[in-house]
Amino acid sequence: MAPTSFLAALHTAVTGLRATVQEQFAPLGLALLNQRPSPSSWSMLECLEHLNRYSRYYNPALGKAIANSQPARPAEVAYSWLGRKSVNLMRPDNATKQTTLKRMNPLGSHLGWKTLAEFDQHQSGLLELLALAQTADLNRKAVPVEFFRLLKLRLGEALEFVVVHQQRHVQQAQRVQHGLRAERAR
Repeated sequence: MAPTSFLAALHTAVTGLRATVQEQFAPLGLALLNQRPSPSSWSMLECLEHLNRYSRYYNPALGKAIANSQPARPAEVAYSWLGRKSVNLMRPDNATKQTTLKRMNPLGSHLGWKTLAEFDQHQSGLLELLALAQTADLNRKAVPVEFFRLLKLRLGEALEFVVVHQQRHVQQAQRVQHGLRAERAR
């Protein structure tokens, strides 16, 4: 995909995620936002906190990669083996359960409105990064993988990884919300 179309698609996705959280989760009470479907499952806020924890790492790493990037090239966005695998594992339509790192697992956290505000701030920052990425070489390996920093993703695949990871967990939060509604309707 051409870089301009690629970044526009990611921008649309992030804008949609931000709207979903603002419209579907922000109006709910904290008790409902913190309610888990089961003791070992995440609440809606825990899903968002998980994303916040990743954003705390990836947004600055992406910003640094963009700032240090070579000028943009008109070449199609390319993927390394690691990048393609990482993106495909996180796609929302991939039903394979993934185990998260302990430090990224928010299960049992005491969460409040700050979680929603932080999520929104991270999305705003990501939208700014996507705009800045218009001038960067998306095919340059520049973003260290959070759990093993010796491995690096290309800038484009790292941006897509972050977005599909967010889509996956916002959809998870939506499933929690729908499940709780169904439970209440019984």
